[in-house]
Amino acid sequence: MLVLFETPAGFALFKVLDEGKLSTVDDLWKEFSTSESARQIVKLKAFSKFENTAEALSAATLLIDGKPTKSLRKFLRAHCDGETLAVADSKLGNVIKEKLQIECVHNNTVMELMRGLRSQLTELISGLPVQDLAPMSLGLAHSLSRYKLKFSPDKVDTMIIQAIGLLDDLDKELNTYAMRVREWYGWHFPELAKIVQDNILYAKVVKLMGNREKATKLDFSEILSEEVETELKEAAMVSMGTEVSELDLMNIRELCDQVLALSEYRAQLYDYLKSRMNTIAPNLTALVGELVGARLIAHGGSLLNLAKQPGSTVQILGAEKALFRALKTKHATPKYGLIYHASLIGQAPPKLKGKISRSLAAKTALAIRYDALGDNPDNSMGLENRAKLEARLRNLEGRELGRSAGSVKGKPKIEAYDKDRKGAGALITAAKAYNPSADSTLGRTTAIAVDHQDEEMKHKAAEPNLTTEAGEETTEKKKKKKKNVEIQDTEQQKNEDSLVEPEEEDQTEKKKKKKKHTKPEADLEIEDQHVEPESGESKKKKKRKHTETEEETEGSKKKEKQKKKKKNDE
Repeated sequence: MLVLFETPAGFALFKVLDEGKLSTVDDLWKEFSTSESARQIVKLKAFSKFENTAEALSAATLLIDGKPTKSLRKFLRAHCDGETLAVADSKLGNVIKEKLQIECVHNNTVMELMRGLRSQLTELISGLPVQDLAPMSLGLAHSLSRYKLKFSPDKVDTMIIQAIGLLDDLDKELNTYAMRVREWYGWHFPELAKIVQDNILYAKVVKLMGNREKATKLDFSEILSEEVETELKEAAMVSMGTEVSELDLMNIRELCDQVLALSEYRAQLYDYLKSRMNTIAPNLTALVGELVGARLIAHGGSLLNLAKQPGSTVQILGAEKALFRALKTKHATPKYGLIYHASLIGQAPPKLKGKISRSLAAKTALAIRYDALGDNPDNSMGLENRAKLEARLRNLEGRELGRSAGSVKGKPKIEAYDKDRKGAGALITAAKAYNPSADSTLGRTTAIAVDHQDEEMKHKAAEPNLTTEAGEETTEKKKKKKKNVEIQDTEQQKNEDSLVEPEEEDQTEKKKKKKKHTKPEADLEIEDQHVEPESGESKKKKKRKHTETEEETEGSKKKEKQKKKKKNDE
């Protein structure tokens, strides 16, 4: 029985001398406690050495996938005729059995035997000291990890993280230096700050001009436009600034040199960052731009870490404080973080920024995964997704315009189109035909009036006896209408009386009583003649009302008496 053992230096074949000891698996480790006992069980039969690290790397990568190399096949054919081979990997054993027709064994005893061989490897293989084995194994491990991760110096995202951090620092420094130049030179020429608003142009003008008295003699055509130049020269003639010495102007010019140098280095660094982003994350760059993509990678830590995040996390990256504050106070969570500065979200109106940021974050997460894990990615996926997002934005803006165009009731009905039918029948509701005869109305009115008069004459001649009956019917209808009107008036008066306040009711009732007393007897007799006999229910209602009014008047009198007593007591 032979044992195949892989080492960083090459492949080794050991011959098992005593196979009977392999039956006791639990006690097998005791046989490899010393080098002398290990030599009694196994013996080195052959060794195949790697020529260089590239061969060792290719052999190691193929063995991980369970495939033997060409050199290993030749080695086994030369030394394994009619022998069983113990292998550490079952996949490798199956491949060797299929291609080389060598019986392979893989079980627990073989694994224990491999552990024993590893512990006494330097003693069993002559010419392989421990000092050489350790660096060989370390170098092979590093090269293997680089190969498995598909390591490339062009794919290093740490350069992007450092570049975007430095770019942000440069922006802060440039702003502080430019503001210091404005404040310092503003004592000498304060009007220049309003005339030249760009910081870089301001520093160039100050460096060229120095003292404001020289402004009229200098040419600023390379820096400023003609209008701004004339305005500057006019302001320099009537400036309200103080006088400055040459030493102060020299220091201000040195500060201007620093501002200009920083701005040049900033432009150079931006070009470098742009090129690195296009090589490392081209799809991410196509979707959100170089600066936003680099800030997302820096915030995530690396491109691989960012690829593990879902779209919802990519959407809120950079707004963690606002998110946790909203969760703590139970308010609305933020809709965007660093991704807010992307050009697509800037194009969207305020109402649609949340929707566009959500869809952009989902597409950005896909682009990051494709850039991090794809083989030789280009920016085709990013450009395609950007076109889709722009189309979605236009669609959403069109919907908003349609909603604000008119009311819901005034919307026109859109007729469905049936492509199977042809002509006017393709529309489900048939189109109305134009009637040209309806345009002109001249010559038609006289004829219509004559026809109408003839019909009325015929109708009167055919029914002469019905006129008297119709007259009687009309008088009866008029009487009924009068009665209905009177009934409605009485009901309205009752409703109005019920709404009157109690004090007003008392006053109205008193006035009615006075009127009754003042009426003459003749009028009372005429009213008695016209009054119809009242029913029992109406009499009861009148009695109830009378008693209620009396009680209310008594109550009001008592209150007035009490008030008078209080006033007298006081």
